[in-house]
Amino acid sequence: MPKPSKRRGRSGTLVFENRNYVLLLVGAALIVIGFAAMYVENAYQGFVSLYISPILIVGGYAEIIYALLWSPGDDEPAEEKHSAPQ
Repeated sequence: MPKPSKRRGRSGTLVFENRNYVLLLVGAALIVIGFAAMYVENAYQGFVSLYISPILIVGGYAEIIYALLWSPGDDEPAEEKHSAPQ
């Protein structure tokens, strides 16, 4: 029996581009900062706990969703197209 030497369906490239990973990290940082600000204030009715932290947390989740759904369009060339081997 012949042994398969290559995995099928794998091309050795990353699923996302670098921009996606940066956006994911920014979103995760916003979520961590929001929860940290809520913890640092330690007040139930404080301004930061009621207004600033929830905005940061929701913004972080929105950023992560955007990072997962973003893909380069036809008018925006991918990074791999520019670095073609010569």
